[in-house]
Amino acid sequence: MKRLLLLMSLGLGLSAEAAPMRWADIRDGSLYLQTDRPDTLTVLWAPVWQAEANEEHLYLLDGQGKLQSERLIAANEPSGSQRWDLAPGAASYRLEIPGYSFRRYTVEHDDHTVALFAPAKVHFSSEPRDGDELYFKVAAGEHAVLAGKFHGGVGALQAQRVSDGQQFSLPLKPYPAYWQFDKVELPVATTDQIWRLHLRGSGKVAFWLDGTANLFAQNPQQLKPLHEDEGQTRLTLYKEVLGKTPNLGLALPYARPPDSSFAVLDALQPQAGTYYSLVDIMATRPHYEDVFRRLYQDRFGITQDITLLAGRQRRADLRADTTSNAGLDAWLAATRALGGKGTHYIGFADEPNLNYPDYASYQRIFNSMAWQVRSNPDNAKAGVRIAMPASSRFVNGPFVDNAADKRGIDWARRLLAESGDKIDALAWHEWMIRDLLATRVYRHSVRKAAELVGLDAQGRPRKALLLDQTNMSSGASLSPYDQETHYASLWWASVIINASQDGLLDMLGWFQADDEPEYPKGMFRVLGENEFELKPVGLAQQFIRKHWLHDVMRLENDAFEVDVLAMSAGLQRSLLGVNKGSRLQRVSLAGAECPLTRRSLHYFGADNRSHDASFKCLEGRISFDLPGETLFALSWSTS
Repeated sequence: MKRLLLLMSLGLGLSAEAAPMRWADIRDGSLYLQTDRPDTLTVLWAPVWQAEANEEHLYLLDGQGKLQSERLIAANEPSGSQRWDLAPGAASYRLEIPGYSFRRYTVEHDDHTVALFAPAKVHFSSEPRDGDELYFKVAAGEHAVLAGKFHGGVGALQAQRVSDGQQFSLPLKPYPAYWQFDKVELPVATTDQIWRLHLRGSGKVAFWLDGTANLFAQNPQQLKPLHEDEGQTRLTLYKEVLGKTPNLGLALPYARPPDSSFAVLDALQPQAGTYYSLVDIMATRPHYEDVFRRLYQDRFGITQDITLLAGRQRRADLRADTTSNAGLDAWLAATRALGGKGTHYIGFADEPNLNYPDYASYQRIFNSMAWQVRSNPDNAKAGVRIAMPASSRFVNGPFVDNAADKRGIDWARRLLAESGDKIDALAWHEWMIRDLLATRVYRHSVRKAAELVGLDAQGRPRKALLLDQTNMSSGASLSPYDQETHYASLWWASVIINASQDGLLDMLGWFQADDEPEYPKGMFRVLGENEFELKPVGLAQQFIRKHWLHDVMRLENDAFEVDVLAMSAGLQRSLLGVNKGSRLQRVSLAGAECPLTRRSLHYFGADNRSHDASFKCLEGRISFDLPGETLFALSWSTS
């Protein structure tokens, strides 16, 4: 490539024998590599934007889906390199470069190694130069669609069929909504066809294929079928209880939901609520929130919640003025009127590290409002607790200039040191971890949060940990391929399992409950007046809640593509898991006594339905075959 493509044959004076293959400026995607002789994979990276505020991870999986190696790139490594040895084999390695990435990655390997690139869909995956080329194959009878999205760089895609030169041009146009894109249908043929893709223009671009394998090569000879071996997942369950499972919450509407929506909310069974309180409304209409807050508590049983103070249009940079103070006073009075039935966390402003110019600006409003809450002891008696700083991301920085000075963990550390006696909980929001293989970042952030607040004598965090808002993408930067499909189910299950794994988290909230026109990222959608429908992620949430128990048990898991959480409640036991990969996984479990009593195994796949499945018990191990891209729940009783 010139940058995305081969160095050889580009007038650089390099022979085919001397030149490695190079993939340059990858930002988000998978590279599948299969070699018949020893090779060395070299990955280099350089900063793009705010790299010094963000650590990143690279993952190399072997042909059975095991984690061959992981490279943590620290925030102080804006540039660097990594080398890995590749062994010969029939199955493909997978190099994962998860987006959103703050660095450009260049990958080099020998030209005899077969390499296929699977770009992300809708989200930009690379930054090619004008005239770069790739090849793809459409099998006989396939109805293939070439798609692309304009991200301010490449302005057109041109596909040319190698056999006869037939061409299709696809201009990439800017759209008002992020999830809109361009596409063109390719002709169906009776034989396999090779296509050459020309990228017109330079800079960011998203390009991908539907209806056929979303795989691109640097030359036609490399377009070979992708081969992945079956995987092996070995689990070992211990009797040790690590802590409690978090309450799974939803960001609920700032209005009384219609009675016709109660069925979908009942199906989701939220254990916690995340709210906004709009101070400019509450300052003049202090009872505005009473009806729906009492409904959420009394009708839906939500007794743990967090409220973020904001203004209308989700204005987040509040000031300690008369309007904000009056709005907070009204919220406190309304909370006292709820009768002290639960725990009600309050956060002063939404994502201050994103929305305030500096720490000192937020510290002033925090100190003012913390005093306002603490000055009346009846607030604490009613269950009011102070959460901070409700940051945008935690270990990494927010999506803003000077992000290195605005990392949530750093602001939280300073607030704890200066005002720890006023703080009851640490809250944050996690965005832009869109890759299924990168969701282990959630476990990492929870552990860092627990380390920051410290543990008590019982091993519990000294301050409650609230990951109160999360979704694949922030704002409206959404892709229908992840938000509207089974992908969201896999992602949410994986996030829940990873964030809950150590029993340290108190609350985990999906943002948000229902689709909004500009933010279609809910668990259910509105079909029409008084008509509501669970989306795939909502149906997965229903499956998860059915098998959700109170405590987290210690579990060893040697797999990378399969996440599993062990839970208990009295005599009940449950394993909740998800196979994020496409390969079949042969799962075995030790530590559960055979035969199991009152046992069941259920799968939840792409049809969004729960299905009974069977398992075997042999020589003290339970085993079952887990299909690709499937959730599972294994339940039994110890009595």
